[in-house]
Amino acid sequence: MPHAHAIARLNDATLGAFAFVPPSATLDHLVRYLSTWSGTDKLFTLMQYTLKLVAPVLIARARLQHRFGLRKEPTRNVSSSFARFADIIGDFRMLGRFCGLFPVLQWMISMERNPPPTRALLNVERLQGWSMLVYYPLEHLYYLRKHDLIPAVIPSIISLTGRYSRRINLNAGKLAVWSCRAWAVYVLLQFAHLLEDRKLLLMKERHLKKGKDVSVEEKKDLRRRWGVFWNEVVANSANLPLAIHWSLEKGFFSNELWPTIFALVNAIASFRSGWKATALLPRKPVAQNDL
Repeated sequence: MPHAHAIARLNDATLGAFAFVPPSATLDHLVRYLSTWSGTDKLFTLMQYTLKLVAPVLIARARLQHRFGLRKEPTRNVSSSFARFADIIGDFRMLGRFCGLFPVLQWMISMERNPPPTRALLNVERLQGWSMLVYYPLEHLYYLRKHDLIPAVIPSIISLTGRYSRRINLNAGKLAVWSCRAWAVYVLLQFAHLLEDRKLLLMKERHLKKGKDVSVEEKKDLRRRWGVFWNEVVANSANLPLAIHWSLEKGFFSNELWPTIFALVNAIASFRSGWKATALLPRKPVAQNDL
């Protein structure tokens, strides 16, 4: 018996070592956040552009060290590994967006049954939905053509009827540009959305200032909504130069470092927004009168 008891204690101390690890609210929050595709995509976006920003910095550092005789080669293997890993993440994220059209369809159907509070917001969101209906199929075609999964020339829908033999050329570069132009429309419309959001928040703020019995929860909710608003302003402002750059065939920036910086700013703001959105609300203290 003592021998069996000692073995049991040894098992508890080794195999059951996690019994000594306290539960973590942060870990629970992270699992809850990453259990959605949106949360996972935001994390991978943050990783992708962090790696893309770190890689050229490491290359520049290696070249500087080589110039001063501190290293033999002017390159670093880890920098090229970071760049390749960033490309893999980007490819994975684009593949994951193959299911992105379904939430858009769900959103547009729901929008007509539960419209936003103003007519202007309704029209903005309608246009945003239609822009996404253009964006996703074009990006999917670009991805398939980029990996040579579909032919460069396909028959048109009209030619399937047998009356005409017209064919469509699928140019990966043009597909990418036009998909980004559809996304640029969404980004521009988001600024109109933010203006309407600001008007509604100011109306709510004036209403609370005029009210006499304003609860603490209402004030906290208003501060939270302003925080969400300004976070979205930052995220969309970072998206705008990216939308312009990727919508032009020759791009807008001559140095790819700038798109990486803007994308990283957007990734940080988007991750922060998603993290706050998945946080559990604090429990209200139970009053003594309720006991």
